Amino acid sequence: MAIIRFTPFRSPFSDLSLLQNRLDSMFQDFEWSAEQNEALTTGNFVPPVDVYEDSQKVILKLEVPGIKQDDLDVRLEDQILTVKGDRKFEKEEKEENFHRIERRYGSFVRSFTVPQTVDTESVAADYNTGVLTITLNKKAEAKPKQVKIKVGSSSASEQAAKQVEAA
Repeated sequence: MAIIRFTPFRSPFSDLSLLQNRLDSMFQDFEWSAEQNEALTTGNFVPPVDVYEDSQKVILKLEVPGIKQDDLDVRLEDQILTVKGDRKFEKEEKEENFHRIERRYGSFVRSFTVPQTVDTESVAADYNTGVLTITLNKKAEAKPKQVKIKVGSSSASEQAAKQVEAA
């Protein structure tokens, strides 16, 4: 059972005031740059991404069909990987000739926090058939190490016992 503190002269609005203060403190440090605000309001195309990891590397695969390689920007700064791009609407056909437009167009920005185990100096990006693959190699100290066990005729404790007997 929870213990509830009794406050005899509590205002009916004190709970609302407390909630307002908590929300204010939560969003106080949350600042957006103008570039991020623009991307959030204008971008309606968000490419799906697969992120997977093995013992050697972290790999991200973004589906960006119809986007030219020159229209993609991949940056890694302060452990934040940012991918920006722009899918442009082709104006070859007049819009009134279209019966339906379901593909999304516009700018996008995707950001990912990179783990400390990743070597930020060895990042590779490859673009093939509409899929952008970003490979982040792990640092050598982050890779798992396997210790080999030597199999011999006698163990170290047996050798020590033989040395004691000989003396």
